[in-house]
Amino acid sequence: MHTSTAPVTLRRSRDRGHARHGWLESRHSFSFAEYFDPAHMGFRSLRVINEDRVAPHGGFPEHPHRDMEIFSYVVSGQLAHRDSMGNQRVLKPGEVQLMSAGTGVTHSEFNPSATEPAHFLQIWILPRSRSLQPRYTEWKPSTEHATARKVLLISPDGRDGSATISQNADVYRLRLKSGESATHEIHQGRGVWIQVISGSLQVRGETLGAGDAAAIEVPGRIETFATGEKVEALLFDLG
Repeated sequence: MHTSTAPVTLRRSRDRGHARHGWLESRHSFSFAEYFDPAHMGFRSLRVINEDRVAPHGGFPEHPHRDMEIFSYVVSGQLAHRDSMGNQRVLKPGEVQLMSAGTGVTHSEFNPSATEPAHFLQIWILPRSRSLQPRYTEWKPSTEHATARKVLLISPDGRDGSATISQNADVYRLRLKSGESATHEIHQGRGVWIQVISGSLQVRGETLGAGDAAAIEVPGRIETFATGEKVEALLFDLG
């Protein structure tokens, strides 16, 4: 495949929605709750990316979901998860839990620490169809994953030990030191969304900082470069 020279569509951190609720500070890449922007309703099957910071002992009380693939990626601190399927987990940095809400589940998420804030990304992806059987799956990094530049976190078939999603979507984590790069092939009919968590990343001549995102929907190989700082980012490859 050729290397794509198509321009990227940028979503700058400063332009995201912002909500503050005492125990919670949240930045919304797409319309969510009281933040509504008809120009930013999602990207393909990707519907929500909220960057949440939860105060010690703060959290989301039990609430229902249905017909949505919901996962959390912990950046720092801890996140406790409980749901009506009987799952109880405390997630640490770099770990993922994914809940296929399907016909309906309830869950809660909270910061179990009395002293340390929790920083995580809450992400919703539309499922391939409605009224699926609810399901829970998770991903934890191995020793090798800690230094890997590109790791598959989520996929529809659970390959390479990834968490399983009910959608034609692959989600990768990028971790790059200054000067390092990672490549990704965008196949015909698919689109990529890159969400930077920390550091500075260059994609197709555009520099992205923490909280920035880029969307590309033209087939071809893209290359991401870390510039000056250690980069952590999520890359969504969506059908």
